[in-house]
Amino acid sequence: MDQERDVAGGADAETDDFPLAGVPDAFQRLWNPHRIAYMRRGQDQVSGAEDCPFCVGPRRSDDESLIVHRGHHCYVLLNLYPYNPGHLLVCPYRHVPDLTDLTLAESQEFIRLSQVAMVALRTVAAPGGFNLGLNQGKDGGAGISAHLHQHVVPRWGGDGNFLPIIAQTKNMAQTLGETHRMLHDVWDDAAHSFAEQQARSERDPRARVEEGEA
Repeated sequence: MDQERDVAGGADAETDDFPLAGVPDAFQRLWNPHRIAYMRRGQDQVSGAEDCPFCVGPRRSDDESLIVHRGHHCYVLLNLYPYNPGHLLVCPYRHVPDLTDLTLAESQEFIRLSQVAMVALRTVAAPGGFNLGLNQGKDGGAGISAHLHQHVVPRWGGDGNFLPIIAQTKNMAQTLGETHRMLHDVWDDAAHSFAEQQARSERDPRARVEEGEA
């Protein structure tokens, strides 16, 4: 049976009978047409800051919007549709679409909150790794491209199992409310721990290039 037919479960995925350009490789393809429908729906629903969920969220309570931390320029919230438990989003308050639109202060806090998010997640869930990433623009895969946001996704061995593929289901061991409370409670300690770690790195001569050694 054709591999693409076998993975996708239908003849629509076959390409062998069509004169399409491409070089065969070792990868199988999981055809996922509903993803583009979701992306287009997200773009259509956001016409400006007034109906952007990342702009509306901070106007509500932390519990209602699942906000874990509010900074001066950026904030951190749980993804309402997480890939894994603890899937966080780091967003600037300003309604800007691109990483290059951030000011220096916004950029610094944007990165710092991503770092503290990793420390907080390690504290409560001990993940074996992380996926961090930005989907820039509609063609870059952003569900809501009008407002910049970074994904911080904790990963564990075996979390990419068969359920999302054959049943379109993610197995979540924790409710969003429980995850929100845990991360909210440890955030300040995680931020303090990270600040101490940075201070130690600054004091360590191996962590910086001494003047004149470059």
